[in-house]
Amino acid sequence: MSDPETLGAILAGGLARRMGGADKARIRIGGATILERVLARLRPQCARLVLNANDAGRFVDAGLLVVADSVPDFPGPLAGILAALDLAAAQTPEIACVLSAPSDCPFLPRDLVARLHRARRDSGTMIACAASSGRRHPVIALWPVALRDDLRKVLAREGTRSVGEWSARYTLAVAEWQTVPVDPFFNVNTPNDVAEAARLAALHPEA
Repeated sequence: MSDPETLGAILAGGLARRMGGADKARIRIGGATILERVLARLRPQCARLVLNANDAGRFVDAGLLVVADSVPDFPGPLAGILAALDLAAAQTPEIACVLSAPSDCPFLPRDLVARLHRARRDSGTMIACAASSGRRHPVIALWPVALRDDLRKVLAREGTRSVGEWSARYTLAVAEWQTVPVDPFFNVNTPNDVAEAARLAALHPEA
C-alpha cells in the first residue's frame, strides 16, 4: 500500500532564546545549514513543503511558501501546526495529513514519513509521532487535516500550548528510531549543541 500524499511543515517560529536570538536554521553543520539539511531530507518524502515562521523575510531565499501563525503572541509550535493544517485544507484538499518537524534537527531520518504512516495504519490511530531511546518527540508527527478545528478551539479557548498535551487527547501511534550512530532527532538549542552536531556530522557524514 502506498503512503498518502503528505504536506511537510517545517516549524521555524521559535525565538531561539538559548542561542541568544541567533537564527538556528542558518547555522552550518557538516557543510550545509540546518535548514538545508532538513529540506534535503524531507523533500523526497513530502508532496509539498512549507515553512512556518512569523517573519517571512528570514526565509525569502528558501524557495518555499512561508505561513505565519494565525494565533497571536507566539503561542508555540501548535500554532504552526494549525497554520499548516489550514493551508492544506485550503490549497491542497487532496492531502489529508501534515507532517510537522522543527527546523533545528540536522539529522532527520530519510524514512520519517513512511514509518509514521505505517505506525498510523498498524495502530488504526489518527496521529503518529516519532520517538528515540524511549523518548517521544511530539512535534515530529503526522496530523490529520481534519483535526484543525479542534486545534483552533484548543488554542483560542483553552489556552493549551503543549503539543504533547493536545495530542494526548487522542490515541497516539509511536514510531521508534535507533540512536546509533546518531539520534536522528538530535536538536540544536545551545552553542554546545552546535559543536556536538558538527562533531557527529564529521564522524558520520551519512547520518
